[in-house]
Amino acid sequence: YGADTLEMAEANLEHFDETWGTEYPHVVKSWRNNWEGLTVFFEYPKDIRKVIYTTNAIESLNSVIRTAVNKRKVFPSDQAAFKVVYLATQQASKKWSMPIRNWTSALNRFMIMFDDRISKHLI
Repeated sequence: YGADTLEMAEANLEHFDETWGTEYPHVVKSWRNNWEGLTVFFEYPKDIRKVIYTTNAIESLNSVIRTAVNKRKVFPSDQAAFKVVYLATQQASKKWSMPIRNWTSALNRFMIMFDDRISKHLI
């Protein structure tokens, strides 16, 4: 994850395989089998990649959303599901105390790339 480019990541995987592949063949096989999914973040600039792979915030948020959705199981409409996700996110955000590292530069990059989707949510 710390590689600057996809090519460097591939070289790092090769190095890991050469060094540890005989001792941990299942790890190498798993990485190779899932390589496309594991490296999708290289499509984004480094500012965004740092936020993606250096925080557990997204995993935590996914857990909160999953819990809220699983409690209800059935929703009468898409709007009802969106409301549950929104309210769960609002509740979770009250507990967040540590800022996300490099968030300002990542947010700036998000605004450049996805302005139409982000600016309406910023105050």
